[in-house]
This record gives sequence, C-alpha cells and structure tokens, in this order.
Amino acid sequence: MTALPRRSVLLGTLGAAVAGLVPATPGGEPAAVPRWFAGALRQATTPDPFTLGVASGDPSPDGMVLWTRLAPEPDAEDGRGGMPDRAVEVEWEVAEDERFARVVSRGTETATRELAHSVHAEPAGLAPGREYFYRFRTGGHLSPVARTRTAPAAGAAAASLTIATASCAKFGAGHFTAYRGLAADAPDLVLHLGDYFYETDRGEVRDPGPPEPKNLAGYRRTHAHQRSDDDLRAAHAVAPWVVVWDDHEVVNDWDGATPDRRRAAAQAYYEHMPLRRASVPDGPDIQLYRRLAWGSLATFHVLDTRQYRMRGSMLGADQERWLLRGLADSAAGWDVLAQQVFFAPRRGGKSGTWGEFTGSRERVVRGWTEAGVRNAVVLTGDEHVHHANEIPGADDRIAGTELVTTSVTSGGDGDGDAKSGGSGSSVWSLDRRGYVLATFTPAQMRADFRTVSRVSEPGATVRTAASFVVPDREPGLNKV
Repeated sequence: MTALPRRSVLLGTLGAAVAGLVPATPGGEPAAVPRWFAGALRQATTPDPFTLGVASGDPSPDGMVLWTRLAPEPDAEDGRGGMPDRAVEVEWEVAEDERFARVVSRGTETATRELAHSVHAEPAGLAPGREYFYRFRTGGHLSPVARTRTAPAAGAAAASLTIATASCAKFGAGHFTAYRGLAADAPDLVLHLGDYFYETDRGEVRDPGPPEPKNLAGYRRTHAHQRSDDDLRAAHAVAPWVVVWDDHEVVNDWDGATPDRRRAAAQAYYEHMPLRRASVPDGPDIQLYRRLAWGSLATFHVLDTRQYRMRGSMLGADQERWLLRGLADSAAGWDVLAQQVFFAPRRGGKSGTWGEFTGSRERVVRGWTEAGVRNAVVLTGDEHVHHANEIPGADDRIAGTELVTTSVTSGGDGDGDAKSGGSGSSVWSLDRRGYVLATFTPAQMRADFRTVSRVSEPGATVRTAASFVVPDREPGLNKV
C-alpha cells in the first residue's frame, strides 16, 4: 500500500487524541491535543458521554446523516447508558478542515430517553462532492472528530470512487483488525452488508459481552459492547457508512423472532446506526432498502434480503418491483446491488441464498439485461469467505460481477488456501478474514480482496490477497 496522504495521517492522529488513544510522552504526560479540545476537557465536569464514538452515513449531494449516542456508562444493565430520564441538547458542527477553523454548518438536536439519547442530525446545504469533518458537543464535552463527505451533484461526472465492503463481525471470535485496515485504507464510502454483531457469541478469543439480547435493553447493551472496540470506532470515523442488516442483528435466521423481539431489535438498530429519519422503525418493521447515487458514476441499490422474503421472491413483491424500476431508469456507469447473501449460481452451499429463489434471481438479472444497464455489480456479505464471481445471463454469457466479502472475524483465522475456479460461478475464493476494496472509474472497476493474517491475536498484518479488474461494458473478471 502507498503511504497515506498528510491529511489522512493528521486525521488519524487527531482522532486518536480525541479518543484518548495517543500514547503518553516519555515523561508520562498525555500527548498534546488540539487547543480547542484541551479547552473542552477543562470545562467538562461529568463522565464522557461519547464513549460509543461517532459515525456518518447515507451521503447525498448536499448532506449526510451524522450519528452519535450519549452513553457515559455504555454497559449499564438497563440499556440506558447511564443517561438521565430527561432530554439532552446536543450541538453538532460540520467544517471544511479538521481543526474547525472553517465551520460551514451547525445545529442542535434533542437526544431523548425514548431513543436511548441517540442523535441523528441531517445537515443540508453543503457543497457536493466535498470532504468534511464533524463533531458533537454537550455538557462541556466534545466528541471525537471524524471525516465524512457528500456525494457528487446529481448526474455530475466523478473521476473515481473507492468503497469498502464488510460484514459478519462476531466480537468474541477475534480482533477487529479488518476494521483497523479498512480505516487505514480511508475509502470514500463504506458499505456494511449485515451481521454488524452476533446475538449469540461464545467468546473463543475475547469477552463476547452481555448475554443474548431478547429485549430492548439487551439489544442496546449488545450494540454498545460492539462499539467498545477501538478499531470499529476508527472505521466509522474515516468515511460515511451505508448500512443494512441481515439476521444476527435480530436472531439467527430469524427463527423464533417474535414481533416484540423484532421490534426491540429494529429500534436498537436505528438507535445505533447512521440512518436517516426515513428509517425510524414502525413497530417490528424498519425501512432499509434505498437508493444512493454517486453522480453519473454509480448508483447503489441497497437491498434488504431478510425482511420481505416470500415464496418465489427473495426481496418480496414491492422491493423487487422497486429494484427493477430503478434499474430500468438508471443511466449510471455502474449499477451496484448491495445485499446480504450469495447471488451467483453455485453447486451446494448454504441455505437461505438466492439459489433457493432462482425465479427471483432470474428476474433481477433479466431486468438489468433488458434495461441495458451499462455495468452490473453485486456486493455480498454473509459468507465468511471471499469470492469473486461471474454471474451468467439467460444465454450463459457473463451478465454481471459479484464481489463477496469475507467476514471481519466470524470463522476464526481461516485456512488461507486460495481456490481458483471451483463451484459454479466462482472464479476465485479464499477462507480468510478481511474486507473488499472496490474502486470505480468510468473506465473500469478494480476489486482488491484484503485479508488479515489472523484474528486470534491482535496486531496482525493486512494485505491484498488478490485483485481483479472489470473493464467498462465487459463484466468478466480479469486477475491482476
């Protein structure tokens, strides 16, 4: 990997200082922090409410959503994070620079007991296609500083976009070194494709946290424990995230998930994710499928393959129609389906994938083919194994590309043996932990399958195990 630019290095140092992670000086004194932050420390007289960090998500040309949750005691058994029953005012700021000399937007949100004192601010009126920095303030405390960005203007040309995809982060199964590597890679956008945590976790490597959640307090505590990890908080701080759930955010395969349990899981998920107000749950239901455009370069169709499954359709009738209309209307260079489970045909494999919904899969592929979609890419989680897949069309020609990201920790260290070809449409696969980096330009997409040498111990190395290029209008995978 090339050296990080000065701004990325400065951002990392600043974020570490704010989070209290900068090592002490040789004399034992804390390392210097920015002047504005030192002043805030002197003013603070109560425990730090920003223990869960900050995050941003769902960028648009003029804004994004900014998230935090006030929780001075994140492991409190009642799930309220040590907060009082009253509402709390929280200020937020967006600036063009990491020292906030050029603040361009600010506002105040009311964090309420009903939503676990979470904050979902939606600044608007920002310039398109720009990098920004943000922070929160309440009760004399300043939050960590984090980086975000806006999408390009609608239909505007964009030279490139680098995204990272990740999924399946079981806390007790290993260290979140993949998130640390992702943060160091500093992508423009992160897509988290489900299983943000696991509701059951034996803790083979480290403390899995509270017992299996079955009510709102339990889900809140599990989310809070997940965010106790420094590497996860760092990954949230480098770029906006686009998130969607799978099953473990509720219960494995949703077997035995009563409406009350789904209601609790949906509310806690909203409370802890950088989601817009359009995703506020309605009882056990939460609106997560949505569409985000990145100028004329790419359109992301974010799918929920868990909540609407019905006989004959992985997506449910309404979501499937919504997807097909979006594909038909698209003029993007790259149409990207961000979703949870293995899409391409294969022999054998796990249940609950698109292989059980072949009619639904055929309709989706036919939909993008008949619409003349320029380039179709499917991004997938859930598998715990990296896969590079070629998706066949009705005439057995390659109709699209699927990039399956392995898990962050689930499955342990892995066997490390790469496989070429193999089952069905898979061109390459590898059982290691990690994430995928994909860079889109008008001329091509490059996919780098990033892997972690081990998760059983901290401090592992992160490397690129394989890279593929997909040229514009040529969906086959070319290994580089």
